[in-house]
Formats: sequence, structure tokens, C-alpha cells
Amino acid sequence: MLQREIDLESAADIAQFEANLDRYLSGDLPEDVFRVIRLNNGIYGQRQGGTNQMVRVKFPYGSATPEQLEMCAHIAERYSRGWGHITTRQNIQFHFVQLTDVPQVMRDLASVGLTTREACGDTVRNIQGCHLAGACPFEVLDISPWAEAAFQYFLRHPFGQRLPRKFKINFSGCATDCGQAMFNDVGVVGVTRTLDDGTVEAGFRVYLAGGLGATPHPALALEDFTAREELLPTIEACLRVFEQEGNRRNKLRARMKWLVDTLGWEELQQRILAQRRLLPAIAGWPGGLPEEVVKHGDAPAGLQTGVTPTPVGHGTPVALRATRPYDRWVEANVVRGAAKGTVSAYAWARLGDLTAEQFRALAAIQRDLGLEVRLTNRQNVVYRGLSEHQLPVLYARLEALGMAEPGAELARDVVACPGADTCNLAVTQSRGLADAIGAALEEAGLSEVGGVRTNISGCTNSCGQHHAADIGFFGAERRVHGRSAPGYQMLLGGYVGQERIHFGEKALRLPAKHAPQAAVRVVARFAAEREAGETFRSWLERAGGARAVAEDLRDLDAFPEPDQAPDFYVDYGETGPYVAEVGASECAT
Repeated sequence: MLQREIDLESAADIAQFEANLDRYLSGDLPEDVFRVIRLNNGIYGQRQGGTNQMVRVKFPYGSATPEQLEMCAHIAERYSRGWGHITTRQNIQFHFVQLTDVPQVMRDLASVGLTTREACGDTVRNIQGCHLAGACPFEVLDISPWAEAAFQYFLRHPFGQRLPRKFKINFSGCATDCGQAMFNDVGVVGVTRTLDDGTVEAGFRVYLAGGLGATPHPALALEDFTAREELLPTIEACLRVFEQEGNRRNKLRARMKWLVDTLGWEELQQRILAQRRLLPAIAGWPGGLPEEVVKHGDAPAGLQTGVTPTPVGHGTPVALRATRPYDRWVEANVVRGAAKGTVSAYAWARLGDLTAEQFRALAAIQRDLGLEVRLTNRQNVVYRGLSEHQLPVLYARLEALGMAEPGAELARDVVACPGADTCNLAVTQSRGLADAIGAALEEAGLSEVGGVRTNISGCTNSCGQHHAADIGFFGAERRVHGRSAPGYQMLLGGYVGQERIHFGEKALRLPAKHAPQAAVRVVARFAAEREAGETFRSWLERAGGARAVAEDLRDLDAFPEPDQAPDFYVDYGETGPYVAEVGASECAT
């Protein structure tokens, strides 16, 4: 892999971390102080304790180079357990990294332009962006250079180092909102406005104070239109108000969404706009368009004449009609319609996991075919800039990796957080349930039903984004027959897109071992009853809502006696009796 000299800022970060690690290991630095240092550098403790750490690597707006993918293979093999995990925020995580190895891991990553800094902790987290930005036939403008500019500007930003709580920023190039701007602290969506002289101006609508977690909150529009020159000042103003007004006494009420309750929406708007107006008075304020935007431009991909653009976004009504595996992959995983005539194609990563072998092979494909790569918030990989004649080549190479299943926007594409495998807060093995649901859908012949998303979290905190999925599950301990048992709350009808969000509504509670059957029944009913092109959300409303659909699942909310079915009292992937062990929160999401 091609490595380069580590930049001075990254080298200083790593040297400082290593010095603090030495102090901590020698007993000169208290645990609580080192924890903050560790988290601000993207290093998260695991439930296994000891020196086991999770290392979270930032991939701003999902962009990755061949050298970076190859480095991930090296990290997975040398320091982790042979594979890495794509997160719902376009990071890659490596688990079971030993604490003493972390400085060298950081150096290896920095040698290919990657960083872990501020991937965890009370900081500005990874800047997310639509994985089709610059290649989407529907976009208003290409948000890629804007997301890159925001990443560069807010990394190591003085106001972002010790915030009241984490701060998340998302970009989408159009109202389809594949970047999921509607449930973040700051969500940016590309829009247009018509001026008095009839010309159309592209800009943004900035949404604030969205969030998931135990108490989800929809994002609210700061103003109808934000000009391109005003975007970074607007985001900085939001950050400054949050830093000043966020709750530092109670982390459970510290996210930006709570400022809507404590300050009131109008007051929050006024304070942010007042901050923005005064930013030009700050020494060194750059002003104007960011350098990245000036250098690379932000013109949209546009529409190709005579080509019907492939539908994208939540609720896409994918229908597979072909019989050949290659043709079915094209129907589900290929996006056409960009004016420049190129196409994009998804490589499906089961459970968001990539082995070292797959990392290297994906890098080789990218290099050999001269493509762009983006990681998606549904834990897959997208190749962009393809020509039509490259599609069969890409398919053959992905097939050899086990990554050519039709997965994009189909029922088999189940998303899950790491769960109790490694996370301190999880109470269930969410990855195990995701695997079981995928297998149950395959067995029932339902894995290729289009337009239905299933997301799973191992607790209420929604790292798996269960609130925003058609079918959502979050883990919960159940007490039955005098025993603890793994269970889930099922939600139905979550949706994000078209500049709106619906949070999933509670359907019913289930034993973990019955959750796959429940998912199969719901998907089967949706497939049988939906009208042509109908979304899951629309079908659910016709069917009477989440509670009505849940009535047909009531028989599944029952635990057999422990001696009759002992497996109901053992979680997925475990061998011993279920125990809900919850450690101290380190702000994993």
C-alpha cells in the first residue's frame, strides 16, 4: 500500500496520546482523565474490559481510497480479529485492539490520511454525507466538497473539544435525504430558491436538533434557505450555541435536541442567527466559499438524456424480475441516470463486516477500474464512476468475494449495531439477531422483497437506528418464569426522506428467539398486500398502524418454560444463561 509522511497535526496528536498513555499506565494519570483523552481520540473501551479497545476510524462522507482500504486490511490482521465493521455513521471500527498498540495503529492510519481523532467522545463526530453525492441524478448540488470542507474545518476546532455531549453533522444533496440529515444535531439538505429575476439559486436548508436514542426528536428547519456562503458560518454558530448552552450537569439531557425544550425553538433560532451575524468580526474568519468547494466545484451530477433515473432513498420500490443472478444484481444494486453517463453499484457487506481479504480485494477493484468508493450508512460499499461495460467485471469480482448478492434496498440488507458482542451498554446480541433474521428471510423466500428496511440496536440508544427503519428492534431484558431472558421491542413504520421523518411506532415485545419469525410475518404480509409501488409506511397506515399489525403477532410474545425450551434463555451466539450486563457509558454512539 502507498504510505505517505504523516502530517504535523496528526503526528502531534499521536505523540500527545502516547505520552498520556505512558502516564496512565504508570499510574500518574487518573482513569477519568485518561478516559476523556482516549475517547477524544476515537478509542472506546469494550465490555470485555482489561486492555481491549475498539478503534473507530473516521471516513468523512464515506469516501475511501485504495490505500486506505488496504490499511484497514492491515489493521484488521495485525491488531484486531481479522475483520472490520462499517458503522451507520460511515466509520470503520476495529475491536479487540490492545491499548498499548493504539499509538502505532494511529500512525499506520495517519500514513494513509486517516484519523481516529474525535470519532468518539463529546466532540464533533464524523461528518456524514450521501454516498451517491456527485453521482446522484436527483441531487441539487454535490455535497462532497462541502462535507470535506466541514470535516477539515471542525476537526480540532477549539469549540469542539469538550462539548456538553457529542455533535453530529450530516449532508444530503437533495430532499431524498440518503444522508439522513433529519435526525442529527445539524442536518444539511441541498435545495433551490427562485429569485425575483427568475433565476434559480442552489443552496441549503439547515435542520437542527434532531436525534434518535431513547427519546427521538425530529430535526427542525433553522430557516427556509441558507446561501452557500453562509453554510459553514451557520454550522459554526450552531456549534457555539450548543457549547455555551448545552446541559453539562446531566448527560442524559445534554444533546442539542434538549435545547429546544429548555430555550424554546424561537429563542434557539435567534441565538444561532445572532452568532452567525457576528462571526465575520472574529480574527482569522475565512469568509466566502470554502477552498474545497472553490477547487472542486459542487455542480450536481445532473440527468442523462433519454435515461430514466434509478429510484433511490428510503421506500424505493425495487422489484426483481430477472432470473439470471447478474441481471438481478443489476436491478437491485445499480444506479443509473447521471448526466455524465457513469453508473454506481453497491457491494453488499453482510452485517457491515469486511474481512482483511475483502478489504484488499475491494481496494484492488477500485484501483484496477479507476473508481471512487463510498461507505454507506446502511453498512455497504458503493463503487462510483463505472462505465456500462465495467459492470460485468465488477459483478464477477464481487461474486468471488461473496459481496454480489442483490442487497441494496432489499429485505436481506439488515442493519445492526455491534451489540453485546463488544458494547458496554448493549443488553442483547443485536448482530446475532440480524444474522438470524437474514437467514429466516432467506429460508422463507422473502430476502429479496424490495422497499423494506430492518434495523436493530442492542439497547434503547439507537446506534442501529431502529427508530428510522420500516421494521426496528431494540434489545431489552425480560423477566419470565423467574429467569432473565433476552428480548426485543419491535417498532414499525420508521421513515426518513423528503425532508421529513417518522419514528417507528411500538408494536409489541418479543422473546429474542421469536423476533426473526415476527420479521418474516411482517415482510410476508407487506409483500402480499402492498399495491404497486406502495411504500411500507403507506401500507402500514392502510393496515391500521403498528398496533393493528402487532395483533397478528401476539402469539409470538410468549416464553416457554425454561426446561421446555432452554435456548429462549440464551442469547444469540452465547453458550451460557442470559445475563443483562451493562457497564459504564463511554458515549459509544
